[in-house]
Amino acid sequence: MKSEIEQRAAFERLRYGQCWEDAAVLVKALDPRGRRCVSIGSAGDNSFALLAAGAERVDVVEMNPAQVAAIELRKAGYLHLDYEAFGELLGVRRSRRRREIWRKIRGELSPAVVQFWERQSDWWEVGAVGVGRFENYFKVFRDRVLPLAHSRGRVLALLQSRDRKEREVFYQEIWNNRRWRWIFQLFFSRRLMGFLGRDPEFFKYVEGSVAARILERTRHALVELDPAVNPYLRWILTGEFEGAWPIALEEGNFERIGGALREGRMEIHEGSLESWLERNEDRWDAFNLSDIFEYMSEANSAKLYEGLLGVAAPGARIAYWNMLVPRSCPEALMHRVETCEALGETLWREDRAFFYNRLIVEEVRG
Repeated sequence: MKSEIEQRAAFERLRYGQCWEDAAVLVKALDPRGRRCVSIGSAGDNSFALLAAGAERVDVVEMNPAQVAAIELRKAGYLHLDYEAFGELLGVRRSRRRREIWRKIRGELSPAVVQFWERQSDWWEVGAVGVGRFENYFKVFRDRVLPLAHSRGRVLALLQSRDRKEREVFYQEIWNNRRWRWIFQLFFSRRLMGFLGRDPEFFKYVEGSVAARILERTRHALVELDPAVNPYLRWILTGEFEGAWPIALEEGNFERIGGALREGRMEIHEGSLESWLERNEDRWDAFNLSDIFEYMSEANSAKLYEGLLGVAAPGARIAYWNMLVPRSCPEALMHRVETCEALGETLWREDRAFFYNRLIVEEVRG
């Protein structure tokens, strides 16, 4: 069975070269140690982060073949490369030997995955994390738009560690100038995000100003949170993670993830979550649903949510984000779950992938 968005949007190219939900928040929400997890794939980082956090098993579900190729590339890297070569292949470290590293692992990949990556002419220069449509959108912002408001030196100054009061002063007196607000309203408008970043169909159920909502959350990331340790902000502004790493790219987790993969604790499924549900016969303890309900009507969201409850074990945790469309457990199913409002609110305020408006954490009743 196809997902609603699968029937409306094209899925022949890589949308995301990396995951854009905060893995640290996800791990706190799902508490995956010893749990059997279902995880929306995207580029795979957050699914691997669940393994790093001790998940007993992770089933990764992804309907876009290009995203599956990104996940498979990472998996092969964890299994067959050392940490330095892995970082060079992905593009989180600079490299002059990316083709050489690629030749080392291409034999471990399926013909379809090899064919996909060898068609990506630009990834030899930037690595796998930089070739997604969304990453290219941020690259245009970083290289062409941001310099209209802020110099490279000012960007680096923003990323220096400060206390909360100092961050507020820097934001109000230096960063939040008229040009910054103007370029933000333009570049993060629904029209440009749909044209350059996300597919326009992803905004089908969005109401109101996209840019205004994201601008307020950006202020939160720059003032209430510490930009110096925010890997997502650092990559948007500089194109690098150096000094702040997502969980799946931390050196201390590299062997841990590789060991879990060698134990066979991850399976990758190409297809929609709806089709996975039709084949599944197991019970699951945790669900990373990314922001999939964002792209569905309320009726289709409710149908999918009911299907997930049908395979959820008592006490299972469910986590998902709202970016621009409000979605949560349908009222008709509320008696079957407990909404962890305090936990969701706390983690949302900690969320370094700052463009989301809400994090929902729910627990299935026994």
